[in-house]
Amino acid sequence: MDEQNPAREWFMEGCRYDLLDPQSDKAIEAYKKSIILEPRFTDAYVNLGFIYLQREDYDWALICLERVAKLEPNNPEAYNNLGYVYERMGRLGRARQMYERALILSPGNIEAMFNIGHVFELEGDYHGAVEQYKKAIEADPDAVTPRFFLALLYDRHDMFDEAIQEYQGVLERDPSHVKVLFNLGTLYVQLGDYNKGIGFFKNVLAIDKKNPEAWNNLGSIFEITGQPEEAITAYQKSLALNPYQEEANINLAQIQYEDYRTSPDSGKKEELIRRLHFVLSINPQKTRAEHLLHELTT
Repeated sequence: MDEQNPAREWFMEGCRYDLLDPQSDKAIEAYKKSIILEPRFTDAYVNLGFIYLQREDYDWALICLERVAKLEPNNPEAYNNLGYVYERMGRLGRARQMYERALILSPGNIEAMFNIGHVFELEGDYHGAVEQYKKAIEADPDAVTPRFFLALLYDRHDMFDEAIQEYQGVLERDPSHVKVLFNLGTLYVQLGDYNKGIGFFKNVLAIDKKNPEAWNNLGSIFEITGQPEEAITAYQKSLALNPYQEEANINLAQIQYEDYRTSPDSGKKEELIRRLHFVLSINPQKTRAEHLLHELTT
């Protein structure tokens, strides 16, 4: 322990625990000891508040982050953090007040701008959200997050041309933005452009080879476009990464069922039944699995 600055040493100990085991009790205890030794140590309050936030212990998160705002009343980040806690609590009006306070303290604060836009979106105010996201983009044209939020908003409202334009704007600034690549793949599949969909999902996998959802979506495209062997391979790769995916399991079962119908075999049937029972053990309400199981056993 650093006898010259024990509060800082306990804080660093908390950071180490937090890195190795996020949300750990040891990290909480270390941050608390840091605060006891130095009651104005705002970094410790922030880290402690976010652990409580991740644990969905919103009351304690609020206590910690309110303390930061009291200690640093002119720090816009303190109010952005407080707003986020209120947002998670569903207290959207109070969240917006905190974000607006951050914006008063720092009129060009991009985070506060798009946070206000997100509150509008959660409240169902589409036009208010669009206006706020555009303000953030105008304030900082190179900022990625407000463009991404605006693209998501357009995407949710089936404004595909506008969504594509904003997604592309994100990629111009961050070509490796996995969520944008994934969403564009999904969007082009919805539009029936399967080649572009395949291209974007392959781009996702070039960056993140262990993305089971991308492999599953590739499998779906291959299945739709009449490439069953490629579909099976993609589904199997998806399930190798995450065996508990309902959709990948049922998608693979559907192809295996078609193969079984073409060339009935007791081994294939048993494997299919096991897979379908596994899906139903994860989600008993999975009607596709129930239907296939009924077809196999009657």
